[in-house]
Amino acid sequence: MKKVVPFSKAHETSQYGSKAVGLGHAVRQGLPVPPGLALSGDMVEAVASGDIRAIEKVTRAVAALTPPFAVRSSAVDEDGAAASFAGQHLTLLNVHSASDVPGAVREVWWSANSDAAITYRQRVGLFTRPSVGVVVQTLLNPTAAGVLFTENPVTGADERLIEASWGLGEAVVSGLVVPDHFRLDRSGQVLERRAGRKRIAIRPLPSGGTFEEPVPAEQQGQLCMDDAQIAALGQLALLCEKAYGPRRDIEWAIQDGTLFLLQCRAVTTGKARGEAPPPAPPPRDPVAALQRVQLFADMDRRQSEQIARLLKVRPFAKGETVILEGSGGAAFFLIESGEVSVTAKGVPVATLGPGDYFGEVALIDGGPRSATVTARTDLVCYGLTFWEFRPLVERNGAIAWKLLQALAKRLRAAGGSP
Repeated sequence: MKKVVPFSKAHETSQYGSKAVGLGHAVRQGLPVPPGLALSGDMVEAVASGDIRAIEKVTRAVAALTPPFAVRSSAVDEDGAAASFAGQHLTLLNVHSASDVPGAVREVWWSANSDAAITYRQRVGLFTRPSVGVVVQTLLNPTAAGVLFTENPVTGADERLIEASWGLGEAVVSGLVVPDHFRLDRSGQVLERRAGRKRIAIRPLPSGGTFEEPVPAEQQGQLCMDDAQIAALGQLALLCEKAYGPRRDIEWAIQDGTLFLLQCRAVTTGKARGEAPPPAPPPRDPVAALQRVQLFADMDRRQSEQIARLLKVRPFAKGETVILEGSGGAAFFLIESGEVSVTAKGVPVATLGPGDYFGEVALIDGGPRSATVTARTDLVCYGLTFWEFRPLVERNGAIAWKLLQALAKRLRAAGGSP
């Protein structure tokens, strides 16, 4: 059932993902969490598919929050003790208005189906259809933010480790600064206090998005927290351990002197999430676009419509790698606007534009990519994933037969069959 609920009502990991449920537990425990909503996996799927009613429902719900927003993934199998999808699924910061949130949700959905995420899933034995929930929170504009480990993640020592910097915590988790470093014992006594080199601070832009603000020279080596704030973090570590258990990785922020909990998860070794380009406009006529593709050209209108209903818009920024040679893949892309360059083993192979397509073999075998595709310009594609295409083919023999005929034609044209 498609749901959008406040954190306090997010109970089921199978619906909302571990991050949303963790934040819900924090709210119910009285921990200082910024206001927010949890979107169930099927709601995210509906928004990504362009379902107008789902988009309107999400927009109405988000409008009750104070903008701007942080939109984060909350995949059902994310952030567990054995595997972390950090670095694969997106966090989008400073989404400016409620009407912009559905586009951000679509980007999060696509991040779970990206080649990087698919490759990771194959490596950890999770080559199954991703189910990704989403967390939408009011974005803070903190004086300082960072991460707190309730156990030293390097040495395993029973102590608190804090890394902090000016502005939003993305500067710390993305490795953009040398953060301030603190070690505390369990009682809150400071064992080590070392200033970093914080040359930039991540700040929200008034129009949406973030920017890197240069930090004045005199503040770059100055500690960004005082003793009272350090003590408050020590107390937050105790509260999180009480609520969640030991070995916690906590993201936090301080705004107007108040400490907020942004996330609390099991300690893992994952890297930080990145940002995505702005969402693209909705597709104009996916059926017509699909019928230009050789692989689907012999489908009748009804069959094309069945496939087109599965397409989702996917934007890429100029210079972005769309697929990477040798990586795992589960998505096929049809170019709506813009151009890409195709290389194999570093050698240019082709330039593709509107109406061209690539990655279709992944719809059949989910195997490694045979070439690298890079956006030459800002790019908008229609995307179709293995997870959605295979069930359609399995239950529709006519589509399967025409697909087989199209592949046979390609094989003959390539000289691979007498």
